[in-house]
Amino acid sequence: MTNNTADHHPGNSVTEGSHEGDFGCSLVDLRTLMELRSAEAVTRINTTYGGVQNICKRLKTSPVEGLSGNPADLEKRRQVFGQNFIPPKKAKTFLQLVWEALQDVTLIILEIAAIISLGLSFYHPPGGDNELCGQPTAGAEDEGEAQAGWIEGAAILFSVIIVVLVTAFNDWSKEKQFRGLQSRIEQEQKFTVIRKGQVIQIPVAEIVVGDIAQIKYGDLLPSDGILIQGNDLKIDESSLTGESDQVKKSLDKDPMLLSGTHVMEGSGRMVVTAVGINSQTGIIFTLLGAGEGDEEKKVKKGKKAGAPENRNKAKTQDGIALEIQPLKSQEGVENEEKEKKVKVPKKEKSVLQGKLTRLAVQIGKAGLIMSAITVIILVLYFVIDTFGVQRRPWLAECTPIYIQYFVKFFIIGVTVLVVAVPEGLPLAVTISLAYSVKKMMKDNNLVRHLDACETMGNATAICSDKTGTLTMNRMTVVQAYVGDTHYRQIPDPEAILPKVLDLIVNSVAINSAYTSKILPPEKEGGLPRQVGNKTECALLGFVLDLKQDFQAVRAEVPEEKLYKVYTFNSVRKSMSTVLKNPDGSFRMYSKGASEIILRKCTKILDKKGEVRPFKGPDRDDMVKKVIEPMACNGLRTICLAFRDFSAHAEPDWDSENEILSELTCIAVVGIEDPVRTEVPEAIQKCQRAGITVRMVTGDNINTARAIATKCGILLPGEDFLCLEGKEFNRLIRNEKGEVEQEQLDKIWPKLRVLARSSPTDKHTLVKGIIDSTVGERRQVVAVTGDGTNDGPALKKADVGFAMGIAGTDVAKEASDIILTDDNFTSIVKAVMWGRNVYDSISKFLQFQLTVNVVAVIVAFTGACITQDSPLKAVQMLWVNLIMDTFASLALATEPPSESLLLRKPYGRNKPLISRTMMKNILGHAVYQLTIIFTLLFAGEKFFDIDSGRNVPLHSPPSEHYTIVFNTFVMMQLFNEINARKIHGERNVFESIFRNPIFCTVVLGTFASQILIVEFGGKPFSCSGLTLSQWFWCIFIGVGELLWGQLICTVPTSRLKFLKEAGHGITKEDIPDEELPEDMDEIDHAEMELRRGQILWFRGLNRIQTQMDVVYTFQTGASSLQGALRRQPSIVSQHHDVKNVSSPTHVALSSVNSTPTTSAAAAAAAASPTAGSE
Repeated sequence: MTNNTADHHPGNSVTEGSHEGDFGCSLVDLRTLMELRSAEAVTRINTTYGGVQNICKRLKTSPVEGLSGNPADLEKRRQVFGQNFIPPKKAKTFLQLVWEALQDVTLIILEIAAIISLGLSFYHPPGGDNELCGQPTAGAEDEGEAQAGWIEGAAILFSVIIVVLVTAFNDWSKEKQFRGLQSRIEQEQKFTVIRKGQVIQIPVAEIVVGDIAQIKYGDLLPSDGILIQGNDLKIDESSLTGESDQVKKSLDKDPMLLSGTHVMEGSGRMVVTAVGINSQTGIIFTLLGAGEGDEEKKVKKGKKAGAPENRNKAKTQDGIALEIQPLKSQEGVENEEKEKKVKVPKKEKSVLQGKLTRLAVQIGKAGLIMSAITVIILVLYFVIDTFGVQRRPWLAECTPIYIQYFVKFFIIGVTVLVVAVPEGLPLAVTISLAYSVKKMMKDNNLVRHLDACETMGNATAICSDKTGTLTMNRMTVVQAYVGDTHYRQIPDPEAILPKVLDLIVNSVAINSAYTSKILPPEKEGGLPRQVGNKTECALLGFVLDLKQDFQAVRAEVPEEKLYKVYTFNSVRKSMSTVLKNPDGSFRMYSKGASEIILRKCTKILDKKGEVRPFKGPDRDDMVKKVIEPMACNGLRTICLAFRDFSAHAEPDWDSENEILSELTCIAVVGIEDPVRTEVPEAIQKCQRAGITVRMVTGDNINTARAIATKCGILLPGEDFLCLEGKEFNRLIRNEKGEVEQEQLDKIWPKLRVLARSSPTDKHTLVKGIIDSTVGERRQVVAVTGDGTNDGPALKKADVGFAMGIAGTDVAKEASDIILTDDNFTSIVKAVMWGRNVYDSISKFLQFQLTVNVVAVIVAFTGACITQDSPLKAVQMLWVNLIMDTFASLALATEPPSESLLLRKPYGRNKPLISRTMMKNILGHAVYQLTIIFTLLFAGEKFFDIDSGRNVPLHSPPSEHYTIVFNTFVMMQLFNEINARKIHGERNVFESIFRNPIFCTVVLGTFASQILIVEFGGKPFSCSGLTLSQWFWCIFIGVGELLWGQLICTVPTSRLKFLKEAGHGITKEDIPDEELPEDMDEIDHAEMELRRGQILWFRGLNRIQTQMDVVYTFQTGASSLQGALRRQPSIVSQHHDVKNVSSPTHVALSSVNSTPTTSAAAAAAAASPTAGSE
């Protein structure tokens, strides 16, 4: 077959010429084809290519057998049509991270002060030795000391560099871990394709053009393709078009399937026509990614929109190695850093971050005021003392010396500020979360959103699915009702009439997804492997137990011969398949939940296999005698039925209700899904930890109640509710059908089981519990889900868990954590880790704030009384470094212990710093301040050394102040051990060796301190100490541990005056207009800091994107027009751009629409300029 060169663009043929002849379609042909929709596409396929089968021929693939899987062939396809992979954005380099760390305001102030100090120390004015200027250098015996003024400035600069490097390194490792996580998620994602006639699962990245892929309910399409065969296929294309309606796909109306869209119903097969950056999602990513200053390059490239260029363009793109795929569709596009700064995260900001930001802002303000007062007092005292009391004139030649004094005061002020601001906080959170996430991998928790980790520690309620989470998801038929007989175990095949047996085998084999099958066990003596839908596998297993073969039936009736399929969905709760008989009549097989199918049955097969009528009373009788006893044993009941249609008039297949009536019941089977052995214990742990477990399931209420009792969700003698979805809705909705929160508040506290529930019920329940204000504290809800329809509930929940094995891609997309083993016990592990994160942060806070309070007060009072901070700038920075960075490492990596599950959850609005912690902070501060002031004002007498107070400007370091500094650090070191316990426990050494990092940090800090004191000399303002002085310092430090025991004895309940600090934000604090719907709880302080930034970045993003669009149109890149025509709404971050049919309005589209947020409004206001350019 020849190439059709008609729609060939010059400019590609050179690059692709070498391979083109091999396939009957070029990359461009396929790309152009994929841009068409519905009727246009069908016409093009039929006229240009002669049907889908011919496209398969041209791509050298068989619609039934698939590709051969020959490596050379696959490689060639990758070269011609590209890989199914979108190249990642380059990671930030270490230098970029260093530059970012340098942007810290306090550090900048310090740098400036240090540079001024350096400059002044080198400047020797001519009249500097004038008697009248006071004694700036008196006491400096030799000139060498006087020259050493530069050391302090240099040392400050040096310590700033250290702090910056440490911060940058932490950011870098965090980024690396995040990328590792992304690639891990990517490798997890597999897709089903047919190769050499075998159905296999391959990683998404390995899909090539020409592959035949099987698609089913819940899939997220990894590439573009054309439908070859489909049953009742409905696709949600909102991620591309912004249209929320589901699109029906069929061979004759609309066979085009696009990457990044969700299969909401049905199943089918498609031939892959575009992968990676040539697929629809890839094209969009390329457009979005082109926003980073490469517009000029794009203009040149737009002229020849061919594959090679596109590959280059995609390299500039944001997002982290995205296979085309979803696990982070739109969110992943904005690069992660921008997202941290700008986008309000997926839910509100996490509870913990909110509390921390507020706390940091409060502490920062206090520090700023303290440091300002310190500087003012120092300056005033100096000025009054020098010019007032001593009556000296201000001489021109003395100015530099006075300036040196002022700079010194300024540096002291800044150091107070540096010590007051806890930069270690964000670091501690990051380290703690990153550490937990890494360890949670081992516990089968794949964390997708970092903050989910700590939110889990506050969880007060878990709404869990039944199937697969609480149970093993290994279904087996254990009872059956066939021909008026109830068999308590699998009947003997002889006992069932051959014609009935035939009906059972056919109805099971044909009326189930052909992807569900039973394979021989992997190792000898193992259980057979169930592949596909587990309920269907149970029925197929039943057929095998009856010594029949379902494969033979399927071979006779391949999928192409099925006349019509009504696939299973959450509304129907049943599945039916229609076959056309040779004589033109039709037979339909149905299966589904027994109460639903039996309602539609008017006949039933009796003992002799004859049809007899089946009326209302018979039905009630059957429910009582067969279905309820099965359900009370925890069995799921499934009914098999059939119906014959005559050949005379073909029924109207679209009127489902008429088709699905007058059925004949063949049999009812009871399927058992055994409870996982470890679940009852895990649920007991949750209940002990103050977490309510609720079960939300689609099963019959009796089945649900039986399973819930086995699990221990329902305890005997407890007051609880078990409701069905219908009843639940009746109780909580008013006449208009709206949900009433007051009604819901009466129900949810006692509700334990919600059966026969729809996805909407699940969402309503979760939302109701989260919004509820009854009870002493707000609820934090975790939800598990695996189906496509669980998406809304997973998104709404504070933490959404998706199943890694049984879960659909759509569920994983909406979730925060993926359970790689689908096991409920992993959720309990997540709770433990979450609580551990929270506690780690609190431990760090308790330690950090003690240091801050003491250091600030010492610097402040010392400066006011002795004219000089007893702790020098460099010493303060060292304290800041060990106390912030290393302590955050030491305390944030404590491993969790089971004892964390013995207390109640903290809940949403519990403050970070509890009364007990406040008692510890203040108690230790009192001890430390007493010691330091005693040493400061009476230390020289006690140690019999020279006083270090009121020394001139550049005098050598005194032993006196060195002892003060050393004691201060020793007290912090031992207090770090005290900080390991925050609930007032006495044994602070408990399991200290389980945390090697902690021991290393403490010993390392101690060793460094010895080096600094003995060899630090002038830069650290230290002079060596004698052994006895060292022992005294250490002794005072150990006193901290004894003092800690003393503080423990004071009951917290007596100290009513202690305030708690670091509350979460409450709704009342925020004016109403500031609460957009999707951000219930963004922290206020954060909003103020970020609001301008958000608007600015969003505006910029919008403008950049729109510029691209304009450029693309000016350069007439026709192959991209189609893409843009359909996807204006991705380009905007909110779906606030209406779908525009003609490309000329795209640039202005966000003006015509109603902007959803203030940010969008700002962007919309900015967009006309983009349009006019």
